[in-house]
Amino acid sequence: MLIMGAHYVYVKPWCNGLFLTLLVAFALLTSVTSAETHYHEFVVQATPVRRLCRIHNRITVNGQYPGPTLEVRDGDTLAIKVMNSARYNVTIHWHGIRQIGTPWADGPEYVTQCPIQPGATYTYKFTIENQDGTLWWHAHSRWLRATVFGALIIYPKLGTSYPFAQPQLEIPILLGEWWNRDPIDVLRQATFTGAAPNISDAYTINGQPGDLYRCSSKDTVNFFVNSGDTVLLRIINAALNQQLFFTVANHRLTVVGADAAYTKPFSTRTLMLGPGQTTDVLFTADQTPGRYYVAARAYASAPNAPFDNTTATAVLEYKSAPCISNKGFLSKPNLPRLPAYNDSATATAFTTHFRSPSNVKVPTEIDENLFFTVGFGFFNCNPGPQCQGPNNTRFAASMNNVSFCTPKNDLLTPSILSGYTERLHHRLPSCSTNKFGSKVQIVLQDTAIFSVEDHPMHLHGYSFYVVGQGFDVPVGGWAVIRFVADNPGVWLMHCHIDAHLTWGLAMAFAVENGAGELQSINPPPEDLPPC
Repeated sequence: MLIMGAHYVYVKPWCNGLFLTLLVAFALLTSVTSAETHYHEFVVQATPVRRLCRIHNRITVNGQYPGPTLEVRDGDTLAIKVMNSARYNVTIHWHGIRQIGTPWADGPEYVTQCPIQPGATYTYKFTIENQDGTLWWHAHSRWLRATVFGALIIYPKLGTSYPFAQPQLEIPILLGEWWNRDPIDVLRQATFTGAAPNISDAYTINGQPGDLYRCSSKDTVNFFVNSGDTVLLRIINAALNQQLFFTVANHRLTVVGADAAYTKPFSTRTLMLGPGQTTDVLFTADQTPGRYYVAARAYASAPNAPFDNTTATAVLEYKSAPCISNKGFLSKPNLPRLPAYNDSATATAFTTHFRSPSNVKVPTEIDENLFFTVGFGFFNCNPGPQCQGPNNTRFAASMNNVSFCTPKNDLLTPSILSGYTERLHHRLPSCSTNKFGSKVQIVLQDTAIFSVEDHPMHLHGYSFYVVGQGFDVPVGGWAVIRFVADNPGVWLMHCHIDAHLTWGLAMAFAVENGAGELQSINPPPEDLPPC
């Protein structure tokens, strides 16, 4: 199997195999201008948000949950001034953007920048190069991304179009995860006790839990369509820790892209998205005019691990549907059929359908052959309040048995100024350094130190080809990815389940400058935040 353009690879347990999720995109703006620079201001601030019968103060961008949707074309430049008016440090990551020459704008705290401190500002400026589709942006500091996130839609360049007929309607759908407690407090408790974090209280669709939760029906999100419309759904799993099944009642979905890369189209009833992943699907509004639930709920791959078993809903409503039933009430939406929470067969059937839309040129002569084990387990400690994991342990996660420890200063600045390899390895054992232009192959192997579980692995700064995948019995799944190291910088590679990242399932992937300015990192911006 060969999948191009991937930003994700799935390291999955036993019979799930080892699978990936791509990154893709589409759309066509009506503007007739050339490449533009888009200026935005993001104010990170505490905002009263009412959910599940109560008002909570949550960190948002511009008072919105989810945050603003950014719409650009391939080739455009974005300049986003972020003003931190919250009480926490914050960074913003532009998820899936390759950041060619501008790693300073990538966003993970203490990797490519120090965080923006309360009262400070930083302007992220970068150009989108040869990417179009559905991506998103989110906080990349502690668990702030639980409520600090939004869609980033990249339309094709002028003069180009989607590789499918233009849809009549496009709908961004952001799936989220909601806690009644402040997510930072949930993180602090888990970090202190060493136990698993408390599960969420709800899932959300475009910020709302939907009809099946307390005090939520009147705010359920509605999507209105005309009979016969072809609709493009841009679906983003912004959940912090949970993989999610997604479906639209009575409608068949055609997958046409993922994570800003087009795919060979395939038809399905159900999607499965890991945290951070995006999938673009088309469907035709060809059912009897009425109201149909759009729904999302957990896919839980870890045996015996607790999870939020609730279901988020929105409503797809045909404009020609009767508003009132014969009993005088609003007609009830049709419920969809969702897989069982542990339905690995459905999840695997979905993820293994992804293919490149055409033949691609893959590196065949490999310069760097890397083998990384990934997984989570625990370490022993003295019984007490900080050892509340299984059998008086603390949970931990690792790559090649090394847990990533967050540095006190960013990794990028000293690496650029003093040369990558020796200095970075000395500072950070969980790091791989590579020459510019080297052809890299990485074998990722899941382990079962404590339990096997899916790991949606995200490599910042790169797309890659998945050239092989499978599973070992009884340990876990494996995948092989290849790419050319043509983007210098220090890039975080991590599991996008934030609990696993917190426990250390991450590493730094460094690529040295090449020859000349076009193969080198731009100088750091003057307003780069200090530590």
